[in-house]
Amino acid sequence: MPNYLNIVNVSGEDKRLVKQDLKFRTGKFIWRIVFNIPLNPATVNNDNLMVYTSQGAKVDTRISYNPDLHAIEIEPTEAYASGENYTLHVTKKVESKGGQNLKNEIDLEFVV
Repeated sequence: MPNYLNIVNVSGEDKRLVKQDLKFRTGKFIWRIVFNIPLNPATVNNDNLMVYTSQGAKVDTRISYNPDLHAIEIEPTEAYASGENYTLHVTKKVESKGGQNLKNEIDLEFVV
């Protein structure tokens, strides 16, 4: 039986912006977060964007920023475990090129 990723819950005022139209086959699922303005690449890092297991263990990830799309990609170095709950956490320390920080932290819960 294939594994699928489902969004369980999103915190904060920005939850209306998170959409899931499809169930994705997963393993090393890559999260893509698209912003409406360019970001300061120095703030796009593992200190400001992270994934945690339901037990609170930090998942090792590779984070990249595509300045043309204003998009951050977060990829686990190991495949997500089937049946496990995870939280994608984005801190307010992510900032725009103009120096403006995110207004709210974002927590997105998902299950594989």
